[in-house]
Order: sequence, then C-alpha cells, then structure tokens
Amino acid sequence: MNIGVVTFPGSNCDHDCQHVLADVLGQTVQMVWHKETSLKGLDAVILPGGFSYGDYLRTGAIARFSPVMGAVKEFASTGGMVLGICNGFQILLEAGLLPGAMLRNRSLSFICKDVYVRAENAATSFTGRCESGQVLKIPIAHADGNYYTDDVTLSQLKATAQIVFR
Repeated sequence: MNIGVVTFPGSNCDHDCQHVLADVLGQTVQMVWHKETSLKGLDAVILPGGFSYGDYLRTGAIARFSPVMGAVKEFASTGGMVLGICNGFQILLEAGLLPGAMLRNRSLSFICKDVYVRAENAATSFTGRCESGQVLKIPIAHADGNYYTDDVTLSQLKATAQIVFR
C-alpha cells in the first residue's frame, strides 16, 4: 500500500507513523505537507497526533482549514481509508468528517497514562489483526480526550458497528 502521512505545523508523531508503516509493516509512505491539495496515488491517509497549530482555539480547529483537508474530504468521500490518531482524530471531527466533538477531560486536567481498550469491531482495515473483545494496553496523553455526541448519533454509530474500541 502507498500510505500518506499528513504533517501539520505542530504535528509530532508523523515520523513515528512513517517509521512503523515503512520499517515495521513494509509499506510505502509518502509524507504529505499540510499545504498539499492532492492525495493522488495514495491508498490510505493518516492524520497523526501532536498539537497542530499549537491547538489554539480548540484541538484541530485551525488545522481543519489547511489546504490538504479539502483533499482528505474528497479522498474519504470516494471510499479512501482515513485514520486520525489523537490530534488527527480531533482534526477529523473539526473538519466534519466524523460526528461529535472532543471535550475537556472530566478531571479538567491533562492526563498521561496507559489505559486498556477493548476491540468492539475487529472487521475493519485497521483492526483486522485484533480479535473481537481483545483488550489492548495503549498510552494516552491529552487534555481534550472526552468524546461527545448526541444520543441519536451514538445509537447510529452502535447500530452500524462504527465504534471500534471502547
């Protein structure tokens, strides 16, 4: 696969993504600067973590206006695989590619620790090596990690198996 990793000013996990994709998984990686307007030739796109544009206003709020986001929206609308990790997920929410919003953590403070998540849907391109119900230990580090959506949207996400980890 040819996978694009988008870099915004303030991204800090883009080279981690590049390393894992190329050196561990053996995939072809193209680094995509936020000013690009085309994703031609890519099979998948990753928006990595970090603090795009310093997370001014809200996490991902400014990055959604980057020229590359028009191309990401077009790519997604034609069935292209898009993965948002940490700040990348927040950018996808701000850009309207995913429903919902991120809120401050319930503690109203920055959290940095390991947590356990359970694979709810192992039948996606990104979770194909997981077993349904498998528990994974992952690190988190954020102040805005509280996902919110209305009850109707949450019901739709559940009904269409779009909640991948819980």
